[in-house]
Amino acid sequence: MAKTVAEAMSRAPITVHPETSITEVIKILAEKRISGLPVLDANQHLVGIISETDLMWRETDVTPPAYIMLLDSVIYLENPGRYEKDLHKALGQTVGEVMSSVPVTTAPETPLSKAAKLMHDRKVHRLPVIDQSGQLVGILTRGDIIRTMAAEQTE
Repeated sequence: MAKTVAEAMSRAPITVHPETSITEVIKILAEKRISGLPVLDANQHLVGIISETDLMWRETDVTPPAYIMLLDSVIYLENPGRYEKDLHKALGQTVGEVMSSVPVTTAPETPLSKAAKLMHDRKVHRLPVIDQSGQLVGILTRGDIIRTMAAEQTE
């Protein structure tokens, strides 16, 4: 019988809120040796994910988009809106300013193989697991899937 997300996920994941400081998130990620955290609003609904990737912007040199001047007009060679978004992430002080909104999620009853394909196709490292009432009940990571695969090898 095929395994489900509920059988492989980590239950009761550590979470943060949009107003949590980036300093606190960095400390949690380092101490717990994890790579991302679900972000919950005041009603405990999932509003985003904060990950190492989101935090890496703090260490990058965000550079303005290349442009050329032509007849007193500025023509951007790259999207200036993207630069503003990148700059905002680099300078953000709270989770809400830096997190990735609209995270990819799954349900506990989803077959594990389907969740693994979703993670692969969407290039995400973790899937928050949401129950029918919209509450976060766990998180499925690539490590959870690998551990489940390893356990099946020894059965």
